[in-house]
Amino acid sequence: MRLYGPIGAGICAGIALGALLQRFAPHLGEPQGLYQQVPLRLGRFLFWLGIPLSIVGFMRRADLSGNLYLAPVVAWAAILLGLLCSRLWIRRTPQDRWPRPTQGSFSLAAMLGNTGYIGYPVVLLLPQLGVGVFGWALFYDALGTLLGSYGLGAILASEMGGQRGKTAQPRQRQWLARLRAVGLNPIILAFGLGLGLKAIALPAWLDQGLYQFAWAIVVLSLVLMGLRIQQLSSWQHLHRATVAVAIKMLVLPLAVGIGLTLLGVDGPPRLVMTLQAGMPCAFSNLVLAEAYDLDRDLSVTCVGLSSAILLLTLPLWLWAFSGN
Repeated sequence: MRLYGPIGAGICAGIALGALLQRFAPHLGEPQGLYQQVPLRLGRFLFWLGIPLSIVGFMRRADLSGNLYLAPVVAWAAILLGLLCSRLWIRRTPQDRWPRPTQGSFSLAAMLGNTGYIGYPVVLLLPQLGVGVFGWALFYDALGTLLGSYGLGAILASEMGGQRGKTAQPRQRQWLARLRAVGLNPIILAFGLGLGLKAIALPAWLDQGLYQFAWAIVVLSLVLMGLRIQQLSSWQHLHRATVAVAIKMLVLPLAVGIGLTLLGVDGPPRLVMTLQAGMPCAFSNLVLAEAYDLDRDLSVTCVGLSSAILLLTLPLWLWAFSGN
């Protein structure tokens, strides 16, 4: 209840707000309408300011000792395993039934999870975890999922998307643009800032204010999740989406949990990385699908289906990997 209560309340509040805006907001269905602008502006606020500042606030209380470098290694192993499983599944079916944009969306859904907007709240709200082990989730997301999304994910999307071969930019310039986008990502910058400020004593009022602001951002992230879920209207390609979601939310966390156990990693670090590996399909997949002309319907279906399944898979991983 300590976990599902706040998560459910935040997501339901976002769904209710989206329903109200859909019914009463002017310019319904147009880009300038509140129904479209509220989640768009809230997402931009969280991306550019909210989540970066919350990372700084939580990092001041997180324990950053130990083998935190293991978190991004595990994240990349899970991403590559998801890519491998998706490619093996595609190859077992006739290729003419898999257009390249559909292949791209399917692989991205199997690889990349929402370790930020929903992964952070899950780790922070669980009584078995909390702020003390937030560093594991942060390293997994910032140095794993984030780089995977806009690095390997962008490369895959550009190769599989409908815009392949249509860009006038030289390949070297595309690489530089991608590296610049990752390096200037506010979450990466906040990650470095938080590391630098951790050893500096701040005034008590500022430190407490940052901490309270960070928790408010957790709530807003859940509200945004609800707003986005309320706007999901496409449930096509349900069979393919089910396979991709099964890889992302069953195969990957199970492999991570068992692999870490065999390596002798247990306790909260193992649980954090297992949960992060089992997060729903990332919203960044929708961004990549739009930018590179992938199969948007499949991406939307995967995000909606995986978000609904999360509440069923969480107890499974808590039961299997919360012990020592």
